[in-house]
Amino acid sequence: MHYIYHIPGKKVGVTTNISKRVIETQGYKPGEYEILHITGSATDASKKEIELQKKYGYKQDITSYKQLIINKMKQNVTSTEATTTFYVPRSEIKDLIMKLLDVGFTWKNGEKEYKITKQNYNWIIKNVHPSQFSDTNCFMYNKAFEEFNESNTEKPLNVYNLIRDWANNRGIYSKGNSNTQYIKLMEEAGELAQGLLKKDKLEIKDAIGDMVVVLTNLAHLENMKIEDCVTSAYDVIAKRKGKMVNGTFVKQL
Repeated sequence: MHYIYHIPGKKVGVTTNISKRVIETQGYKPGEYEILHITGSATDASKKEIELQKKYGYKQDITSYKQLIINKMKQNVTSTEATTTFYVPRSEIKDLIMKLLDVGFTWKNGEKEYKITKQNYNWIIKNVHPSQFSDTNCFMYNKAFEEFNESNTEKPLNVYNLIRDWANNRGIYSKGNSNTQYIKLMEEAGELAQGLLKKDKLEIKDAIGDMVVVLTNLAHLENMKIEDCVTSAYDVIAKRKGKMVNGTFVKQL
């Protein structure tokens, strides 16, 4: 467990061992400190420590609690072209992997970057092998790990497909038309103008999103896909040359 402690007038800190860290090392007695938060997650503890340091008016630590743990964990993992070695006995690999998962630990093997995720941590635990040279080490084969990750990577959702499904289910395509969508686009453009004038970031964000939704539907009603429209436009502008004049890009003729 991770304990966030407060020494009034001094500091807010985090430790996994109050007795050793606060009492033995720093010399404070019970009653001279208080426990503000207890959590099993190092990530949560790191965020909460920063939040409470700000709340109580203390200077924020230069290196976060989470980063300190990551720096320490780097000593427990090394990688070669063929294998990744974990410097714990096979019997303790689950505890280490769960800690690495909690802090979002990543490591590199050449140009490749590996990360422990909710999709692969069980695979690692089941597929590490005890070292032939040391009882305190275990390892996994990188190629097998990469193949598992590739076959289990979640494909990102196509938001345009979601928009089209939403519009179709609501009869926008069967009962609406391009003209009504154009009018709707102008309404949303007006809301965007208001948001810009008021410098209202939330209204600007909503208006831009709504305009993309309308343009997606307008393209569909014209038997096109917005993805193709955007790609076509980018193909044109990618090679376009010009310069900025009074805040506007003027293309070179």
